[in-house]
Amino acid sequence: MVGRMRESVTPEGIRILTETIPGVRSVSTGIWIRQGSAHESPDLGGASHLLEHMVFKGTATRGPREIALALERLGGSLDAFTSREHTSYQARVLAEHLPVAVDVLSELVLKPLLRERDLELERNVVLEEIATVEDTPDDLVFELHGEEVWEVHPYGRSILGTPESVGRLTAEELRTLHQDRYLDGEVVVAAAGHLDHSHFVEMVRANLKGWEGGTSRPIPDAPGPGEYRERRFERDTAQTHITVGTRTPGRRASTRFPLVLLSSAFGGGMSSRLFQRIREELGLAYSVFSFQSFHSQGGHSGVYVGTRPEFADQAQEALLEEFHRLSRDGLPEAELREVKDQVKGQVMLSLESTSSRLYRLAGFALYDLPLLTLDELLTTIEGVSLDQVNEAAATYFAPEAQVVTRLGPS
Repeated sequence: MVGRMRESVTPEGIRILTETIPGVRSVSTGIWIRQGSAHESPDLGGASHLLEHMVFKGTATRGPREIALALERLGGSLDAFTSREHTSYQARVLAEHLPVAVDVLSELVLKPLLRERDLELERNVVLEEIATVEDTPDDLVFELHGEEVWEVHPYGRSILGTPESVGRLTAEELRTLHQDRYLDGEVVVAAAGHLDHSHFVEMVRANLKGWEGGTSRPIPDAPGPGEYRERRFERDTAQTHITVGTRTPGRRASTRFPLVLLSSAFGGGMSSRLFQRIREELGLAYSVFSFQSFHSQGGHSGVYVGTRPEFADQAQEALLEEFHRLSRDGLPEAELREVKDQVKGQVMLSLESTSSRLYRLAGFALYDLPLLTLDELLTTIEGVSLDQVNEAAATYFAPEAQVVTRLGPS
């Protein structure tokens, strides 16, 4: 599916991006607000996420059930999420129902009631969500690892907040946050699928009347890789969960694609180095994989393994040996060739979904990146040199730059 991407900035300052994709009958659309956990002060931890929950408790014209039914009765779907830098509301519908989707999303963003009487109920829902993470060690270890990797930087704060911070939040604080960051902040609107750009722009402008925003709230620059350190958290679990990782540059950095290729070669599938060594050769784990995240001011690259406690030291030692080998030797030309083909194939397969196209499209505006067609993206991946990959390996996969986090029995 080759789509046509277009971008407009309305007189009000709303950035609107579309990709018209021939051969599909659906549209995925969303509204992004530049507000996430990294924008919060510690005493308001989790406010962005709780606000995202609260808007679904009722708007000017719809109650919770009406919000849920508005698109589901048409066969569509409605969802939302909060990240470290954004809050997003998205819908997927048949093309003829796009006006309904835009109306629902716009009302959620502009006109939530944010009533005091709804807060305690939704606060309890979020507290249950936090408790679920606490009871899920292979999720909790990532929360703990993020805090260790980022130290005092706001990227290390939990998106959900803490029970204490969520317990303190008031409806008035959420209303103030909504005014400051939704009505007076930065908005990006995107859609991908069967649609006309000009018509979509008119639709968005009509539905977002009353938006007054445009101001940004900066996030501090993130530091580069740190020094090796290890921290262990005792928990009575059947497995020991280990994460090893470090800070990297952000999404706009020239190192992004070399790091993507390295991560894929290192732990991106059954053919990756870690899967073959840790699982196939040593039989130490069922689950072992690499992970990455790229934000505007910095990124995070690492690996995870879950293993029985008696094998934890051996698994950690094997992980660090592989880090050392990759940072010292880099990738040979033949392996780089293979991983380029693998990543390009994954990109092309993922973009058969209008939802994936939507997220990619919004990312251009959210991270101030130039619009890249699929062919241009594939060319960029293909153009990564062996020297670039191996320089990134030496810098960001060196064992002495890693932070090790272990969660499990002592």
